[in-house]
Amino acid sequence: MSGNNRIVETHDLTKVYRDGEEIRALDGVNLSINRGEFLSVMGPSGSGKSTLLYVLGALARPTSGRVVINGLDLTEVKDLDRFRNETIGFVFQLHNLIPTMTALENVEVPLHEQKVSGKERRRRATEVLELVGLGDRLNHLPNELSGGQSQRVAVARSLVNEPSLVLADEPTGELDTESSRETIDLMHSMNKQLGTTFIIVTHDPAVARRTERVLIMGDGRIVREDIVKDPFTEDLRMLKDTPLGRAVLEGREELVLDGVTLFKDGEPTETGRLLQELLEKV
Repeated sequence: MSGNNRIVETHDLTKVYRDGEEIRALDGVNLSINRGEFLSVMGPSGSGKSTLLYVLGALARPTSGRVVINGLDLTEVKDLDRFRNETIGFVFQLHNLIPTMTALENVEVPLHEQKVSGKERRRRATEVLELVGLGDRLNHLPNELSGGQSQRVAVARSLVNEPSLVLADEPTGELDTESSRETIDLMHSMNKQLGTTFIIVTHDPAVARRTERVLIMGDGRIVREDIVKDPFTEDLRMLKDTPLGRAVLEGREELVLDGVTLFKDGEPTETGRLLQELLEKV
């Protein structure tokens, strides 16, 4: 892994909270992330995944260890606010849109921190909203948008400064299944089109399987790393271990899924046979 290709590095990263007792939210984390990666961080509540994201985004200081972003050691950056504004985009579980501002005005907000003219702000905000498929919602207020559309505005806002890195903390946590899938697909599309690195913290295995690399955290450490080569195959593996998957493999007398008959009178239908063959191969 070439040093020039790394956008994120951590070295023995530790974050300790003291609230009556010592809590090691991060415990010696060593991590390297390449430019253009699309990866997720998973783990149970309290595993340190959100703390890691906040430390990488310079929203929290580590107790010890180093964070290097774009070749810059964050301990040596004098103006962290400016660094964040120019280098990192953020997407959170709640889209945090300002209710009295239109979609366009919300996306313009990060540009107010820079010396960007009003005309240029509007141009860049319009461009990125069109990129995320909301060119026809520029002047809509947040209460006139669906949950999925509001999160698209949040993604657009995270990209308007053309950051090298986007950090997303449970970006689908408040969305339904379809909106969740669309949001992750959108981020993946932006990753491919713009080359922006995305790090997504999630508790949802379905979201993690749509990324390309999954870091599993436990007790403040990275305990495992999975490469997702084929999301479809990963979905089949997960299905195989469910009661439905076992029922398909065993062959049930009658089995219907979402109105589709898989087994009838003990024999698989064409769809049931195909699903059975796919599950047997993974």
